[in-house]
Amino acid sequence: MVEPKTEEEIALLRENAILVSKTLAEVGKAVAPGVTTKELNRVAETFIRDNGAVPSFLGFEGFPAAICTSVNDVVVHGFPSDYVLKEGDIVTADIGTLYKGYNGDSAYTFPVGEIDANTRKLLDVTKASLYKGIEAAVEGNRVGDIGHAVQTYVESFGFSVVRELEGHGIGKGMHENPGVPNFGKRGKGAKLINGMTICIEPMVNAGNKSVYLDRNGWAVHTSDRRNSAHYELTVVVRKGHAEQLSTFDYIEKDGKIKF
Repeated sequence: MVEPKTEEEIALLRENAILVSKTLAEVGKAVAPGVTTKELNRVAETFIRDNGAVPSFLGFEGFPAAICTSVNDVVVHGFPSDYVLKEGDIVTADIGTLYKGYNGDSAYTFPVGEIDANTRKLLDVTKASLYKGIEAAVEGNRVGDIGHAVQTYVESFGFSVVRELEGHGIGKGMHENPGVPNFGKRGKGAKLINGMTICIEPMVNAGNKSVYLDRNGWAVHTSDRRNSAHYELTVVVRKGHAEQLSTFDYIEKDGKIKF
């Protein structure tokens, strides 16, 4: 049984969600050809610590960085490194915070300079599928309704959703129940109850859904080496609607990213 959060807990989760949202915007300002992913990590960690929080990914089960930076065919969990971003790349920043005993978690796929039309479509569809999932995150539905909404939208454009990775509950723990897959059937899975806090995060491949784990034990790549996109927001299940705690507004309203 998944316990709903109290309004006091939701307020603390909202603080984390806003901090993560602002951190993603800071990273987005730094994304450009010639910048290393290690520099993106530095920007994020500095901003998080300057705001009194801790980067929750750093050291989590041995993860060596404050954020995940996943470039092109890396779906998730890429290590920041000396890799220099190039024009036409895409890079997903996945960021977590720990503040006042609660967690924040959000992800965004950034274009590096100008990207081709097919890659732009991949990003557009993946982000739109996230909002389709959020629309289904209402009291009385089940996690299968979220997954079905994401999957059917994505597949209607010829893209595929990764099966091995999923969204999750969030609270004092970074990853809590229930799991929130990006595929599924309506009416199946854990029931959504008012006050439940979850992260919905479509991971969408330009090609087929098959993935493999890098020998470093963390990075997940597409098997066909085609691009993958990933967007993540935290929401509260409510009656008749989902309340967004995190937001992409800090990234998109300043004109940095145009869709």
